Amino acid sequence: MTTATMRIPGANLYRGALMLLLAVALSGCGVNNIPTFEEQAKAAWSQVQNQYQRRADLIPNLVETVKGAAAFEKETLQAVVEARSKVAQTTLPPDVLTNPAAFKAYEQNQSALSSALARLMVVVERYPDLKANQNFLALQSQLEGTENRISVARRDYIEAVRAYNTELKTFPGRLWAMTLYSGHEPMQTFAAAEAAQTPPTVKF
Repeated sequence: MTTATMRIPGANLYRGALMLLLAVALSGCGVNNIPTFEEQAKAAWSQVQNQYQRRADLIPNLVETVKGAAAFEKETLQAVVEARSKVAQTTLPPDVLTNPAAFKAYEQNQSALSSALARLMVVVERYPDLKANQNFLALQSQLEGTENRISVARRDYIEAVRAYNTELKTFPGRLWAMTLYSGHEPMQTFAAAEAAQTPPTVKF
């Protein structure tokens, strides 16, 4: 066996160890943070959409139940129907999370529906028979739970976006954003106003 042949295993081992150290070093520098935080934010956004859809699915049954109440204010009910229709007709572009105008329009439509539902629930106070309706009570409970889920989903999304956007702006994330992830843009977030995150008041 020649000397050259004996050196090959050692050289391969050295190169393998060097590559391993390099991979660990890169990992320690946060090279994967941007895509990781991006996926977390997208997952949180999906939960926001899921909860908003759950609310929208409850509204038709709610409307039908309320319509049965004698002399119920049609304007209040119509406002809910129209707000839901506007939400349903909204088409979200693929880049909604990085598109300020599209994101704002989506948020405004959902806020309008929240406000319409809140007004509806206040008006219901004047109708004892409706408040005693078991079907309505079940819908009210589901709606209340959904509003709570929406609040939690929005909070989780805001936090996920905060982590992602912060990584794009701070070192070493900023370095990776300028090199490996130059196409990544900051994501939009919900306005952090307390009124926007508080579920509609539901009193019975």
